[in-house]
Amino acid sequence: MLDNLTQRLSGVIKNLRGQARLSESNIQDALREVRLALLEADVALPVVKEFTAQVKQAALGQEVLSSLTPGQALIGIVHRELTKLMGEHNDALNLTTVPPAVILMAGLQGAGKTTTSGKLAKLLREQMKKKVLLVSCDVYRPAAIEQLRTLAQQLEIDFFASDISQKPRDIALAALDYARKHHHDVLIVDTAGRLAINAAMMEEIQQLHADLNPIETLFVVDAMTGQDAVNTAKAFGEALPLSGIILTKLDGDARGGAALSVRHITGKPIKFVGVSEKLNGLEAFHPERMASRVLGMGDVLSLIEDAHREIDHAEAEKLAKKIKSGHGFDLNDFKMQIVQMRKMGGMSALMDKLPAQLGQAAAGAKMDDRAVNRTEGIINSMTMQERSHPELIKASRKRRIATGAGVQVMHVNQLLNQFEQTQKMMKMFSKGGIGKMMRGMKGMLPGKR
Repeated sequence: MLDNLTQRLSGVIKNLRGQARLSESNIQDALREVRLALLEADVALPVVKEFTAQVKQAALGQEVLSSLTPGQALIGIVHRELTKLMGEHNDALNLTTVPPAVILMAGLQGAGKTTTSGKLAKLLREQMKKKVLLVSCDVYRPAAIEQLRTLAQQLEIDFFASDISQKPRDIALAALDYARKHHHDVLIVDTAGRLAINAAMMEEIQQLHADLNPIETLFVVDAMTGQDAVNTAKAFGEALPLSGIILTKLDGDARGGAALSVRHITGKPIKFVGVSEKLNGLEAFHPERMASRVLGMGDVLSLIEDAHREIDHAEAEKLAKKIKSGHGFDLNDFKMQIVQMRKMGGMSALMDKLPAQLGQAAAGAKMDDRAVNRTEGIINSMTMQERSHPELIKASRKRRIATGAGVQVMHVNQLLNQFEQTQKMMKMFSKGGIGKMMRGMKGMLPGKR
């Protein structure tokens, strides 16, 4: 995500290398490039003007006189100003009310509102231990009710049944009554979307808001629509007392204009961002971390949180004890690492949170989710004996495994080479050779072709 903007801003920093200090002249040149980069990223013009003015004011101040290099000074200033622009801190959901806390989801058709309702329910249950009820009031698109029902079943979350013969208001009030009687902590209400903003849509959702008195009214908007996303959010904000915004499809938006503009233009905080199509692909929005991603610094904090939340700690501890005891790292262990990585959102999600240089190195190694899935398929085609004793896998076994996995023999050879590299690193780790292990990291992750 935000690749284009990251590359352009990296270029601005590089151009300052070799200069003794920040001056009015080189600041002006750098800001011209920053301005162009932001406009190309579809950031709203008023936002660009104010942002560059703030950066210039800070850069010309006394705070940068003792800095080591102009590039480092400018990175620090741009990071601070980007963080301020996007809201400075995470605005968490406010659920402090007599249960059930009602969350009303609003937005245009196609923004991903129904899917986001399911993702939010999953996040609330798993991270906040809430008992959640989902309901759809979209009686204009029959598939919407069925889509949310299917999501609820898949996620094993309670669903309040509705159908297109009912009125949205009646559905919502019945769901609220049901949630109270069955002791749900949160009721998430998915509303109808339209292809464009119109009076009937606004009147209907305003009525729902009045009836339900939700503690959170979240506007779901597609980040890929860029400037239109910001304008739509502003229009909804004028009609409804929005408490926050969810930006979906941020992983598909190489520009990033909506993420940088929407808080400033609407005055409403971005509470969550959709970072993948997977049902765990909804994350709390942290302005400081997003600013780090934009500047190519990565988001290691979110990566650590993902690992803490998704990794099977019992399996990880078992593997650590196995390696420490001197027992070999085998293909069963290798497969387990793949499964753990998938839980964290897959290779693409992992790379997106790494600092730019590491991410580029990974991209250079051509690691992707398809290659990772192929690796798992190859291991699944092996016998348990072959997984435990990879040295047994010679030519005839390789041909059988390749046929079973639907790949070529060369792919089996590539997997075995990657496994050997990882196995060597695990041996170094068991002997305390951290330096050696770091130097050997290049071929560690599965999927390198």
